[in-house]
Amino acid sequence: MKATSPKKIRDLVDGVLLLDKPVGFSSNDALIKAKRVLNAKKAGHTGTLDPFATGLLPLCFGEATKFSQDLLEADKTYETLVHLGQNTDTGDTEGDVIEERPVDVTREQIEAVLARFRGPIWQTPPMYSALKRDGKPLYEYARAGITLEREARPVTIHKLELLDYQAPFLKLSVTCSKGTYIRVLGEDIGNALGCGAHLNALRRTQVGALTMDNIITLDALIAHAAPLGLLAPVDALLSSFPAVMLTAELAARFLQGQRLALGKEEAVSVPAELGRVRVYERGDAPRLLGTGNMQEYAILAPERLIATAHQ
Repeated sequence: MKATSPKKIRDLVDGVLLLDKPVGFSSNDALIKAKRVLNAKKAGHTGTLDPFATGLLPLCFGEATKFSQDLLEADKTYETLVHLGQNTDTGDTEGDVIEERPVDVTREQIEAVLARFRGPIWQTPPMYSALKRDGKPLYEYARAGITLEREARPVTIHKLELLDYQAPFLKLSVTCSKGTYIRVLGEDIGNALGCGAHLNALRRTQVGALTMDNIITLDALIAHAAPLGLLAPVDALLSSFPAVMLTAELAARFLQGQRLALGKEEAVSVPAELGRVRVYERGDAPRLLGTGNMQEYAILAPERLIATAHQ
């Protein structure tokens, strides 16, 4: 009987890695490789990038996974290269060309069309997407030659800027709400110009408050002598929330799930506005306790708590 090797013990790793996802990797493939390098027990990513796309892929480890949903909901910024004159079956450079049309458009015409796509718009999700129908992702139907009806849904294009135009290539910067398909945006812009289009390249440059600062490639991560030192702290995901500082006594009660009435003498800082906050135990090195919700009359209600803060 063949002996089985002992299961590798993974480490409890907490933090955020700002990975520069390479071309050809799915987001999950990149996550698995980074998880192995860090020998992390628990990990997750914060929104899928297509295999042909590159750029900012925040990876969450350990306690940071509790807050990954916030980045899924966050606005995102991309730079994309749109190839005018060709439609592909996938809407990007990985697909087969299904239609070609001549490109005879001016910069002025492009600017006029872009103006129509700024603000709230409706998008129909592409067949080559991970959205599921009857438990199967749409791309599986598409690969089988099946096209299903999809309902258009609202998204918001906060910024759409023309960076360069060298026919047939159109370079754009896009800041958009969650759920926006840049592939569909590129196709729709091409169709509005009368020549069709697909995405030649796509690079994500910002997710919520996270930017390309301190981003690291997968190769650099693998080669790094001390990769755990590359992790940002868990609260890197929460930098857009106001901070509340608690005394040790209040911190203990907060971690027990108690709602707190905060007086001026009890908290170092209480934000004037209501809503979500990041909560710390005050000290020379404030300790993150989790997130909470500031309600009327300075009531702090616990939301998501850091398990290791109990230690």
